Amino acid sequence: MAQPSSEIPGLTAHLDRLVHHHGGNCLPEGTPHAFVYFITIKNESDRTVTLLGRKWVIQQADGSHLVVEGDKIVGERPRLAPGEHFSYNSYHVAAGNASAHGSFHGVDEFGQLVHVKLAPFEMVIPPE
Repeated sequence: MAQPSSEIPGLTAHLDRLVHHHGGNCLPEGTPHAFVYFITIKNESDRTVTLLGRKWVIQQADGSHLVVEGDKIVGERPRLAPGEHFSYNSYHVAAGNASAHGSFHGVDEFGQLVHVKLAPFEMVIPPE
């Protein structure tokens, strides 16, 4: 039986900034909008945490859902001692407006599975 994952006080993830880019021909046909997001994960807990992966749920404007999950975070497995943070940026391409939420999962220094949730955020195409 799999060990349950838990949230630990002081481990947080938040969206720092979201930038919309209309990429024109540099993005796939049908998804001409790129939303670049900047995220920081802070460890203000009392233990070291190693982040192993992530899971995102993206709801498209047409009501469909895209689930993205996998090992690592932008190719890394950040190890965060108390007081440290990890910041990164990535992007999502879309045909229109979308919303996203997700979580990051890992293990603490005692081998306990942990996760931290990222609050939902909207990816909205600005008016022209």
